[in-house]
Amino acid sequence: MEVIHATGIEGARHAQGLAVVIDVLRSFTVSAYALAGGARECRLVTTTDEARALTAATPGAIICAEEEGLPLPGIAISNSPTLIKATDLKGRVLVQRSTAGTPVAAAVRTGVDIFAASLVVAMATVQACLLRKPDVLTLIASADHPEDHACALYMEAIINNEQPDVERLLQPLKNSERYAHAMSGAWPGFPPSDLELALQPDRFIFAMPVTREAGYLRLTRADQQPQKG
Repeated sequence: MEVIHATGIEGARHAQGLAVVIDVLRSFTVSAYALAGGARECRLVTTTDEARALTAATPGAIICAEEEGLPLPGIAISNSPTLIKATDLKGRVLVQRSTAGTPVAAAVRTGVDIFAASLVVAMATVQACLLRKPDVLTLIASADHPEDHACALYMEAIINNEQPDVERLLQPLKNSERYAHAMSGAWPGFPPSDLELALQPDRFIFAMPVTREAGYLRLTRADQQPQKG
């Protein structure tokens, strides 16, 4: 199996084989915590207006949206796994709009199957991908951010039966001003606890396949068998 690394919308448009769209901070970490908390599915859209309209049209749906990493007026839950963990999502639908993850997933062309991923579901996503036996796997960092690249490298190492050092892979993030800003608590809608929740690898043993529906992408939970040994 050939592994290709790509970044952003342009990378998504040229994805080959099976595509994995990675957004660690924070969109697809949010999705994972929502599904772990009992959400029936997540519905991904590319604009806030679409998110508001889809939420209004979906009984019992909850909206989670941000723009440029910042919360929006009238939307209680921004792109925060901390806030998602504190929300009762059992049997409900989470409608998501984010700056990187949801538009990049939407940019993958029809005919290419998609998984959404983050560190908390990295190993389970690799397991799900290997079961498909693709000739080519495209790992797409949704933004040119160190944590998304780290997750892609972590997943590739697992594929190659290596023992990845996640702390080493995440060091460029932890050395960044962006990380310091998030840790300071001064970033609106981005509590420091989001970092702890997002940067723990393999917290969950399910993958998140994405299917195309009219007007949105549908993200669901696909449980994997835990690794032995």
